[in-house]
Amino acid sequence: MTLEDLFTLKGRVALVTGGSRGIGRAIAAGFIAAGAKVYINGRKAADCEATAAELGPNCFALPGDVSTVAGITAVAESFRALESKLDILVNNAATAWAAKFTDFPESGWDRTVDLCMKSPFFMTQALHPSLKAAASAAKPAKVINITSTDATALDYLEVYAYHAAKAGLAHLTRRMAAELAKDHIVVTALSPGHFPSGMNRTATRHEDLVSGIIPAGRVGTPEDAAGGAIFLASRAGDYVLGSTLAVDGGFAWARLPTSHLDRIERIDPEAPRDIARTPQTADRDVPDEG
Repeated sequence: MTLEDLFTLKGRVALVTGGSRGIGRAIAAGFIAAGAKVYINGRKAADCEATAAELGPNCFALPGDVSTVAGITAVAESFRALESKLDILVNNAATAWAAKFTDFPESGWDRTVDLCMKSPFFMTQALHPSLKAAASAAKPAKVINITSTDATALDYLEVYAYHAAKAGLAHLTRRMAAELAKDHIVVTALSPGHFPSGMNRTATRHEDLVSGIIPAGRVGTPEDAAGGAIFLASRAGDYVLGSTLAVDGGFAWARLPTSHLDRIERIDPEAPRDIARTPQTADRDVPDEG
């Protein structure tokens, strides 16, 4: 066995939801580099077409709204009209809603949970026949659900539905993996940390500040997201079922707790950078959260 045998995606067909930008785009680009034929889905057709053109002849736009079951059904039907099988499904489409606890609206809750947790389930259900058609014991099909470090570590933003949906998706991944293994469909999850993107404006606007709270000392790059996804999608990841791979520079699991001090750094970019690196003393002028 060669290194290429472990990580190649040659001859495989992939579909990435939310693939026109951000982490989805990075994963799509990585899959193409590894030899796959990739369909990217997004709500805005123009964005999908533009990204597909940028990523080259092995990338194809498959626009559609996957936040509803009706939209998912339409996208699945469009895919089946083009391909007889699906080797890799990446459920990446997501959204978040931030509001104070006392003001958090039902509409924001439903929109977030529908796209972040309901959509991966029903997208996989709708494409189950296509995944089964590609799957075998020697070469299983793959479903990769994109969760978040917000599934395991609290963010200072009040994104209640996002936290709940991503945590739910991580557990849903385990349940789906247990069920679909008999069909030779391997289900896993990828948990990105801070990557500059339209959804993570803090990492985009304050990269240096955010890098200071990540053990690796930097935010994620497109190559980081692509590398984790390629591992899970390729032969190298065939024996990984139900697990969530954290690609976060150690943010969720490898950092020392700093109480409320890292929150001060993120809320106030003007705060002294060393405040979260210095042990608290009784006379330090730091507000007490009780």
